[in-house]
Order: sequence, then C-alpha cells, then structure tokens
Amino acid sequence: MKAIKFISFILFITLSVHLHAQKLTQIEKKVINLIDENNNQAIDLLEKVVNINSGSLNILGVKKVGSIFADEFKAIGFTPTWFEMPEAMGRAGHLFCELNTGVVKGKKILLIGHLDTVFEENSPFQTFKRDSMKVYGPGVSDMKGGDVIILFALKALREAGVLKNTQIIVAFSGDEEKAGDPVSISRKDLIKAAKRSDIALGFEGAIGLNYATVARRSSGSWSVETSGVRAHSAGVFTEDVGAGAIYEMSRILNSFYVELPEQNLTFNAATIVGGTLVDFDDTQSKGSAFGKNNIVSQKAIANGDIRCLTEEQINNTVEKMKAIVAKNLPKTSASITFDLKYPPMAPTPGNYEVLKVLDGVSQAMGLGIVEAYDPAKRGAGDISFVAKYVDGLDGLGAMGSGAHTPKENMDLTHFKDLTKRAALLIYRLINTKS
Repeated sequence: MKAIKFISFILFITLSVHLHAQKLTQIEKKVINLIDENNNQAIDLLEKVVNINSGSLNILGVKKVGSIFADEFKAIGFTPTWFEMPEAMGRAGHLFCELNTGVVKGKKILLIGHLDTVFEENSPFQTFKRDSMKVYGPGVSDMKGGDVIILFALKALREAGVLKNTQIIVAFSGDEEKAGDPVSISRKDLIKAAKRSDIALGFEGAIGLNYATVARRSSGSWSVETSGVRAHSAGVFTEDVGAGAIYEMSRILNSFYVELPEQNLTFNAATIVGGTLVDFDDTQSKGSAFGKNNIVSQKAIANGDIRCLTEEQINNTVEKMKAIVAKNLPKTSASITFDLKYPPMAPTPGNYEVLKVLDGVSQAMGLGIVEAYDPAKRGAGDISFVAKYVDGLDGLGAMGSGAHTPKENMDLTHFKDLTKRAALLIYRLINTKS
C-alpha cells in the first residue's frame, strides 16, 4: 500500500511539473525572452518621448511625439496614419497604426493609448529622471509608459513571427486628457476603428498586477441656473417676493444629495455663485457675484459633474435631476443642462471573457490571478467611446503613482512583466477564433 501511495505521489508531482511546463508554449517563452532583450531600448524610448512636452494644447509637441511613435511602428511593419483635427478645435490630431497580414483567423484587436499629457508648456514638470527602479516625468505612467508597452509587446510578437493572418489597429489619441469638442469629430476615427475590431484593449495605468478594468464610469457635467424676484429682503418668503434664487438653488442641491445616491453614481457640485448680479465663465470655471444682505437674490449658478456606470443609469439620473429642478419654490424658476461627454464602459459578459484570458496568461506567468477592479475608483477614458461596439479591458498599462501631479512616476519593477503579459494576451486573442 505504501508503495502504491509513493508511486501515486511521484506521478502527481510529475504530472504537476508537466502541466506547469505546458502553461506557456515555446513561442510564448520566445516572446518573453525578446521583451527581456528589448527592455533597455524600451526605457530609452520612454525617456525620449517624456522629454518632449505634449500637453493636450501643445499641438506641435503632440505631433512630434506622434511622429516618433509612427516611425517605431513603421519599423515593425505597421502602416501609420495621422488624422488631423479641425484648426478651430485647437487639438493636434491622432496617430493610428495598422497591421493587416492576410486572412484574419482570430480576434481583430484595437489597442488604445494617448500621446498627450496634462502638463502644458508652462508647467515646471518637464523632465525624465530615473531613481533606481522608478522613473519620474510628465506622462511616464499616464500614459507614455502604456504606449511603450503596446509598442514593445507588438515588437516582440513581430520578431517572434506570430503576427500572420491578423488585424491590429493601434490608436493613440492626441487629446485624451482634454478631449476636443465636439467628440463626435474628435472620436470619430476611434469609433470607426472599433467597428472594424472585435476586442479593444486600453493601456491606461495598471492598478497593480492583480487587477484589470472591465468597466469605467461615464464622465459628464451639469449646470443649474435659478432665478428669483429681486426685492427688498423684508419681503422675502411673501406671496409677492417668494424665496429668491439662492434658496431655490439650495433646495435643488439638497434634493440631489438626499434623493439621488445609488451605487456607482456620483454627482459632485463643484462651483456655485449667487446674488443680485452674477457672472460665470465656463471655460475658466470662474465666476463673480454682487449682492447685499438686504436684497433677495435674483440669480444663482451651480456646476458639477456626473458619473454613471451604464447608459440606463445616466438616463434615469438625468430624469430624476430634471424632476427635482422642476419643483420650484414660490416665485422662483430653475433650469438644468447637461454635457455628457464620455459614455460609460459597462461591465459586460464579453469584457469578463477577455478578463479570463488575461487571468490565464497572468497565472501561467506566475504573476497571480487578475480580478475586475472597482469601476467607482476609475475615471473615464477613451475606451469608453468604443465600449458599445466591442468587448474590452482597460488598465493594462504601466504601474505608477502621482498621475496628473509633479510627482508622477512609473515603477520599473514590473514594467517588463506588464509588457510580457500584454504581448501574451494579444497573442492568445489573435489566435482565438471569432
């Protein structure tokens, strides 16, 4: 009996080792080795593009970074195309690079990044610096690091000779941090690319090794304006004068606070001005007001944002907000307008299927499981514009912290791991039949 148990144990160990060895194919191991070999080149390129200012409004800078990436993608067989934006929009445009190699047998992939950063030419934060296993600089993690991951994942796949019979589109927008208006124009080419694809992968910053984004909330804004009867304060609340604009605004905002809360919904009130004479500049989010203690307020303006997880939640919330605004206090009136710029990326079953593939790759590499990240903790992104057309994942880019601040950094510890995982995810997807 002991001999049988011992033999069974040996067979179990042998089988376990065999299965572990089969988790990654020889081709996948080759891809991993190529990424190791190219890593110093990847970091050099990151330094080069980070040292070029590409704030969303720096048209020449965004184009210069785009030109560098266009040359890099061309060198690995992709065809780069620059999509110019209308001059009146004040944005540089977008870089798309495409590879078509015969009859497509697997999933058609759209890879999403962006060239711009939040740091404009007048920012004191302009330079790439390295400190041991961290690099600092504008856009190192948001998201030039993610762009480099895309490039070097594809470079390794190309060098391994596994990009036959595939369609891959790389879309680097030039205005993700400050999308050009109207988005029907600035995101038109991205949506067209999505309609020709099966799966979209977004390379915004990774939240550690063990999470990916299957859902992102929408991003939009609302503006409420209230009016009241201008009169001496002695008459406030009377039949002829009523409550005034500021009380009406207070009623509305308090009703939002009390009546609207639900999971995955936020509706921040960001600015408010009110009084007898009111002025507010939307472009600068700056306003002024004049009034006196003995005058009933005539006008008030409040602005804020709204973030929802699904289109249904957006529609329901908008209707609730409109209904609240319509219940006016005596002798007041109110109106609300919305600018729902970024749509949501809903947590669809298809997104979870893509997550399963990533999880399988991660476990095969010994990096642990990958779970869905809480959508309430992520802002909007370009992948949201294509979410209704394709399945997808986001948060596949570089790991770092301090994004949008002068302390922005990227952790080099897992930079290669994330590039390898991205490459193997793409490899397995392009070999998955549609």
